[in-house]
Amino acid sequence: MEFPKQNPESSSQSKKIGRGKIEIKRIENTTNRQVTFCKRRNGLLKKAYELSVLCDAEVALIVFSSRGRLYEYANNSVRATIDRYKKACADSSNPGSITEANTQFYQQEATKLRRQIREIQNLNRHILGEALSTLNFKELKNLEARLEKGIGRVRSKKNEMLLAEIEFMEKREIQLQNDNMYLRARISENERAQQERQSESMMQQGGGHVYEPAASQPYDRNFLPVNLLEPNHQYARQDDQPPLQLVIAASTSEICKSLSATLHLSD
Repeated sequence: MEFPKQNPESSSQSKKIGRGKIEIKRIENTTNRQVTFCKRRNGLLKKAYELSVLCDAEVALIVFSSRGRLYEYANNSVRATIDRYKKACADSSNPGSITEANTQFYQQEATKLRRQIREIQNLNRHILGEALSTLNFKELKNLEARLEKGIGRVRSKKNEMLLAEIEFMEKREIQLQNDNMYLRARISENERAQQERQSESMMQQGGGHVYEPAASQPYDRNFLPVNLLEPNHQYARQDDQPPLQLVIAASTSEICKSLSATLHLSD
């Protein structure tokens, strides 16, 4: 089975159409040419920026439109990059020219960094209220506005932390009150249980007589209940009491002596 032969030119044209490629040639339509220029210029500037950021490269881009308008981009400075290019190409036969150019570039970068450090140090002094004589009225006003803004942020953060601390302490106070109520309830239960045990022991010792338990004392955290400090009450038995007859006899003898003394005085 034979397949029909295809013209290579037609196949290439179909491939170009399928891929959406545009033929690279001058655009005759002025409007289309201007639109294409703006789009391609923006894309080129974007690629130059990405190259400088991703690869840490020094990039300088100069574009002139058909009307002579200048468009440029540089991550450092167009003039500095051109000067570096000139110095690097001045003596291409000398292998040390590139090294010298790089050395000079790094020296410039170091100078720039030192200048930025001095500016930051001066700003810190101004914030602390030092070296204000070098500032004019406008600079002092800007410094005042910056300080007021910073003080506002500091106060806002301080108040936020203070409110959080107050909220925490209030929650802690409620928790301590609940713990205190729980402990008081436990102490009251222990006191009632102890009084019941004492009343039971009194009933056993008193031969069945019922003794009323002592009134519960108000709780005070600084003092312990008296019944916890004193030993168990010991009630005297009947054997320890003096006989009633001896007491009566002693009283009778004393009366007789007093009567006899009275009679002698009357005689």
